[in-house]
Amino acid sequence: MAYRRLLLPLTGTAAGEAALNTALMVARMWNAHVHCLHVRVDARDVAPLAGEGLSGAMIEEMMAATERESGERAGRVRALFERFVQGRDVTIALSAESALKTEGPTLSFESIAGREEDVVAQQSRLYDMAVVPHPEADEDVSSSDALHAVLFDSGRPVLIAPRQSPATIGNRVCCAWNGTAESAAAVAAALPWLHHAEAVRVLYSDDYQRRGPAAEGLQAYLRWHEIQAEAVPFKPQTREVGAGLLGATRDFNADLLCMGAYSHSRLRQLILGGVTRHVLENADIPVLMCR
Repeated sequence: MAYRRLLLPLTGTAAGEAALNTALMVARMWNAHVHCLHVRVDARDVAPLAGEGLSGAMIEEMMAATERESGERAGRVRALFERFVQGRDVTIALSAESALKTEGPTLSFESIAGREEDVVAQQSRLYDMAVVPHPEADEDVSSSDALHAVLFDSGRPVLIAPRQSPATIGNRVCCAWNGTAESAAAVAAALPWLHHAEAVRVLYSDDYQRRGPAAEGLQAYLRWHEIQAEAVPFKPQTREVGAGLLGATRDFNADLLCMGAYSHSRLRQLILGGVTRHVLENADIPVLMCR
């Protein structure tokens, strides 16, 4: 088992370079292809505002401004990509056929117009994994269209890159387990990592557990895949389950955390907090999530 195709949505945020580094690290491990995708705002999306009392001239002006700003942002993202690949030992593939014929990791870049959440979700379905930049420090995690598009509408796992490029990834892996379908999907998606890892730890907590198999059941499942994992309980910190989970990953010196996302409804977690939200906002290692 291996990851062969990775999709990296790039928006020009400060975390973009760390995400590129993370994706390339993964690609080097699996001789994979990383397709960097920038989705430009389609100026035609402002047209429906005409029904809100704006004149035709005002709509045209808004569309022109949107097109100009979108083009400038696309230029910055393309420049980020070109700076990143300069001097690195990696092949830029101009087509899928050339990527397939190349030994070692390959990269490509594409900029297209559309609605980011739609384009990213649809394209992700034909990739093994999407790598998404970490939300900005001052950004509400609920505003990350690419992240939620992959989680909710692609059927694929998403790897959230940390804000700073990791030194290693996948050597020491923690699996957050609470018995849900989401956590089971995350473990299945992480099996290539788990086979590769030097050490695996299952983290569980009574405050995190939902209806479903206990951690011992996951250990038995992993043994069928010839993966030995110890199961260790963790405790919430100041009533925050997510903080306790991240603290336990640090205690293990983990360089990858895999977990299910939003076992409660997304709306409830965004309003009340929740483990998913806390991890998304505070993790300093790569996090593999599935829903």
